Amino acid sequence: MQLATIFLGFVVFGLSENIKGPAIPRIQFDFMLNESQLGTLLSLNALGYLIACSFTNYLTRIWGIKVVSITAFGSMMLSGVLIYFSRSYPMFSASYFLMYIGNGMLEIALAILGARIFVKNTGTMMNLTHGFYGLSSTIAPLIATGLMSITVFGHTLDWRGMYLVMLSLSILPILIAMRSSFPGDDVPHEDRIPLKKLMRDPVLWFMVLILSFGVVSELAVGGWLVNFLEKAYGWDTVKASGMLSIFFLCFALARLLLGPLTDKIGFTFSLFIFSGSSAICTFLAIVGGERLAFLFAAAGIGIAMIYPTVMAFIAKRYPHGSDTAITFTVTLMGIGSVIGNYLIGGVIEVVKLLFGAETEIGLLRGLQAGYGFIGLCAAIAALFSFILYRMLKKRHELI
Repeated sequence: MQLATIFLGFVVFGLSENIKGPAIPRIQFDFMLNESQLGTLLSLNALGYLIACSFTNYLTRIWGIKVVSITAFGSMMLSGVLIYFSRSYPMFSASYFLMYIGNGMLEIALAILGARIFVKNTGTMMNLTHGFYGLSSTIAPLIATGLMSITVFGHTLDWRGMYLVMLSLSILPILIAMRSSFPGDDVPHEDRIPLKKLMRDPVLWFMVLILSFGVVSELAVGGWLVNFLEKAYGWDTVKASGMLSIFFLCFALARLLLGPLTDKIGFTFSLFIFSGSSAICTFLAIVGGERLAFLFAAAGIGIAMIYPTVMAFIAKRYPHGSDTAITFTVTLMGIGSVIGNYLIGGVIEVVKLLFGAETEIGLLRGLQAGYGFIGLCAAIAALFSFILYRMLKKRHELI
């Protein structure tokens, strides 16, 4: 039942995170937002995710992981109802904000639960469970595109109805979690490593940097790839959403199949190899134009491995402080996500102005620059991974 909760939890998490790709152009049109305002919207929602990360570990110690998990799923269901009834931009922003509060709580809860359960073959199991996130992310854009065109009782669902339907799926893991028992809530507080001690370890700060840049690159694809392909290359929504789905298919297969490789070659070296390959694919896709657009999808292979590998590293390095270390790392990662989404929108607008805000070439160069920033984030994650690898190798502390 614990595994079912984790697997289904990641399925719902992947759906809620990645149905936004096809919906964003319609949200942008309905509320008349430019790219900079769109980046700000995504950043504000990442802020909700960040806030949730900051208090979830505390609630876990008070309520236990079971109640926190159910609360997270419940928040996501409620946000789906509110999004459906939102007709003003402030109402929509608040509803979207609540969804990311639920997402943040859920990510911390699932990461803590995984760290407690997977004490053997940690890299393999972490990647396997996160593979379910990738699988649901693969089908999310296609399902979202299909649902938005469905008519029920003479009313087209559109993006609001699509969010309502998809987020209502949270009821499934809630029912399973209610029947489950969860380990680790009875660990004495005196046996846990305090946060101040963890913060003195430079290795944890490297994990924060690697995860922050890696996840900005990962999450930005869900928000910007469809928009990029539609506006830069004139693709229709179905074709662009298909490419996003291929990205997440690569993403899911990498996590499902390459997890044992991280256990074999080491977590730190894996982070360097995979984040570097994602950066190379992204840059080649931008430079190569439409004929190399498939490399946007191939970048998913490398970027997929960063988050679960970092979680596996933390679970192994801090066996008695994984709850605190995970919360600290993911909270600071949330700050990076807020800044990253804002910068992508800002970079697009600045470059558009340089080449002509209202011209076709201005829009193309702006979108290329924005997507180049996504690739740069993956490259920086690779650089920090290499530095950490060298440092741990000298100390004989490689994991």
